[in-house]
Amino acid sequence: MFQGTSSHVGKSILTTALCRIFFRQGRRVAPFKAQNMALNSFVTADGLEMGRAQVAQAEAANIAPRVEMNPVLLKPTGNQSSQVIINGKAVGVMNAATYHQGYSLKAFDAVKSALQKLSAEFDTIVIEGAGSPAEVNLKANDIVNMRVAKFLNAPVILVADIDRGGCLASIVGTLELLDDDERELVKGLVINKFRGDVNLFLPAVEFLERKTSKPVLGIVPFIDKLGIDDEDSVSLDDKISSDGEVSIAVIRLGKLSNFTDFDSLAGESDVKLFYATEPDELDAADVIILPGSKNTSEDLTALRGNGFAEKILRRAHEGSAIVGICGGYQMLGTKIFDPLQTESNHVELDGLSLLPIETTFTAEKFTRQVNFDVDFDFLGEKISGTNLDGYEIHSGQSTVDEKILSRGNVLGTYVHGIFDNDDFRRKFLNAVRRKKNLPPLESMRNVRAEKQQNYDRLAKIVRDNLNMELLEKIMSDC
Repeated sequence: MFQGTSSHVGKSILTTALCRIFFRQGRRVAPFKAQNMALNSFVTADGLEMGRAQVAQAEAANIAPRVEMNPVLLKPTGNQSSQVIINGKAVGVMNAATYHQGYSLKAFDAVKSALQKLSAEFDTIVIEGAGSPAEVNLKANDIVNMRVAKFLNAPVILVADIDRGGCLASIVGTLELLDDDERELVKGLVINKFRGDVNLFLPAVEFLERKTSKPVLGIVPFIDKLGIDDEDSVSLDDKISSDGEVSIAVIRLGKLSNFTDFDSLAGESDVKLFYATEPDELDAADVIILPGSKNTSEDLTALRGNGFAEKILRRAHEGSAIVGICGGYQMLGTKIFDPLQTESNHVELDGLSLLPIETTFTAEKFTRQVNFDVDFDFLGEKISGTNLDGYEIHSGQSTVDEKILSRGNVLGTYVHGIFDNDDFRRKFLNAVRRKKNLPPLESMRNVRAEKQQNYDRLAKIVRDNLNMELLEKIMSDC
């Protein structure tokens, strides 16, 4: 089990790496994280919702994602509240106090059940913790760190991020704050995201091993441009792609969800993709994307208050390409009705009226994988395609039941992952290129194949910088 000295130290990536390493060794390996807090989610083949990080880890392990890999998912809705999803299904919205002071321990039953199912089918499970195990204010009701390690008697590897500074103190301090039995479960340390000459750090390694009586299993270098799905939006600032002829602005909504929808676009050589935080940034964009949102009503209200709505409408009337996905699609319609006030105290909101749809929120949440064909006009070009796939996660139902709706320069869809379809993505970009009087590009990427190569690249780097012999011994001794 990987636990961290804090959030964003690289637990997810190291878990992904070990899933790949063990898969290549011929093991039947599965990832696991008891509880995720993230707006970046995925829908399994049986229509259940789970965190995106475990999807990437399952891909690295060459198995299909399943909800047992992430039995508890918290999706922040605002006002210190989250939608609570157990075994892939939403059970309600809870504030932080209600969840952490009572419900989380009930949710641990789902965690134990999921672990038992995975243990019966796989010979190796690589487990990811969350945040830090030393958060003493949350520890009594924590279900994702030491409670999991104790339940399984799993050896824990403590990970620290040296790139952010304070690495030595964070390791020593974390171990100091653990109970004796928890500290005993920590069998090794990993220094992650190292830059520079590792030889200069060796005296610090000697100090750590002497101070903590724990071996340092490895010093993993900082890895640039991983090309692997992220767990949360902390890394959005790192996602600005290189200069390209087609400029794409994704509006950074307050409740932005499923930002991985745009990673494949950002990877195109002719695309410059960035996340816009100011309305004036849209002036230079060829494509403006309204992404998914965990709270469409609040984000739409915010767009009207911060000037984005006015700028989007102006650019749309000037002929710029406007794309809405999921919550963004709903915002492009004429009306949003919320009779049960599931998202806010607004019973009715005017949309941007760029697409002829009305959306009504209901108590039911739609989660499903989809396979579909398209045939529509966009920017004066015919875009068609067959056997496209993606997934839907939304609480509203709109008056049209088309997988994608286009009116001239405005396009909307409920389908997450639509730009991961290689042929569709290139046809979309070529339509934008032609509007700019640029020649279309014929070269095509294979995003899925690229991901597999990235998993192998990650696995090699981690394997080369981790004491795998010692890790195997730690595992065999547990």
